[in-house]
Amino acid sequence: MSDPQWKIGVEIELLAPKGSSRLALAEALAEAHDGAVRHFLHPQAEPSEVPDLPLFHNLTQGFEVLDADAQPVARLVDDVTLQDDLDRSAAPLPGWYRIVGDDPRLLRLVTRHCEPTDDLEHMLQPVAALFGTEPEAGPGGMRRIHDGTGASIAIGARLPGERERTAELITPPIETDHFSRLEALLEPARRLGFTAPLEGAVHIHFDAAPLCSAPVFRRMVQLLTEHGPGLKQRFKTNPRCRRLGPWPDALFDVVEAPDFADLSWPDALSRLDRVQGLSKYCDFNVMNIVGVIERKHTLEARIFPVWMHAEPILEAATAVAELLKEATDLSV
Repeated sequence: MSDPQWKIGVEIELLAPKGSSRLALAEALAEAHDGAVRHFLHPQAEPSEVPDLPLFHNLTQGFEVLDADAQPVARLVDDVTLQDDLDRSAAPLPGWYRIVGDDPRLLRLVTRHCEPTDDLEHMLQPVAALFGTEPEAGPGGMRRIHDGTGASIAIGARLPGERERTAELITPPIETDHFSRLEALLEPARRLGFTAPLEGAVHIHFDAAPLCSAPVFRRMVQLLTEHGPGLKQRFKTNPRCRRLGPWPDALFDVVEAPDFADLSWPDALSRLDRVQGLSKYCDFNVMNIVGVIERKHTLEARIFPVWMHAEPILEAATAVAELLKEATDLSV
C-alpha cells in the first residue's frame, strides 16, 4: 500500500445520485462516527457574464462532520465547476438556497451574522438590521437586502438545477493511517451511490512547511515542471476537468534568477508575491504558499481524476511526495 509519508489533505469531487444530496453523505458520516453535522455557508466565486464584474460571488450550504469528540471528520461543499451532470431545469428543492453578491467582504458579513439553518425568508434579517433595513421579497422566494440607499448588499435565492447533488468531500489534514481514514469517508459514499462527476477531480494538498525556503521552492518548481506531464499521463488527468494549466512564465523568471536561491524566505516571498498571472488554477497551485490563505498552507496538486477508493489516491500522493522530498534534499 502506498504511503506518501507526508501530511496531506484531500478534496474529492463527488456527485450524489438523483434525489439525494451532499447533506445525505454528511449525515451518514456523522452517524458512522457517533457525531453531528454542523451547517455553514461556503464561499465560492465563478466567472461573471455581467460587464465590469469579472467574478460572481456566492455562498452555498456546506456541512462539516464532527465526531463524538467534536473533532472534524470531513466537510461537504458545493463546487461550481461541476455542471454537466446536472439538470439545470430541475425545480429548486425546499430548504436549499444560495446567497449572491458582488463584494466578498459583504458576503463575509453575511457568514458572520446569519444562521445557515434558518429558512431563506428569515436568515438575511440580521444583516439587513445592521443597515437599518428589512429584506425585500422578490419572485420565487427571493430575498434582497440593501443599505438604505437602494444599493444591494446580497440576494438570497432558491438553489437551482440540482446543485444540492454536487459534493466536494474535504478531509482534515491526514498525517498517519492515510488508507483507513480515506476509506472511512469513501466507503459510505460508494454505498450511498455517489459517483465521479463528468468534470470531476481529486485535489491533494501537501503540507508546505518543508517547502518554505528559496532553494527548495526553486527545486520544487523545476521538478514539478519536468515531471508534471508524466504524472498527468500516468494518472490520466480528466480531460473535462476545468481550471488546469501551466504556471506563467513570470514564475520561472523569478525562481531562475541567479540570486533567488540565496534569498531569505521572507525576501523570496516578496518576489513571488509580485509574479504576474499566477493563480490557483494551475496544475500545481502554489498560491497557498505564496499568499496567506485562511486554514491552508499547502502545495495543491490539481491534476488527478476522481477515484472512489483510497488506494489510487494514495499512489498519486506518494508520487508527488517523492518529488517534494527530492526538492527538500539540497545535498543532491
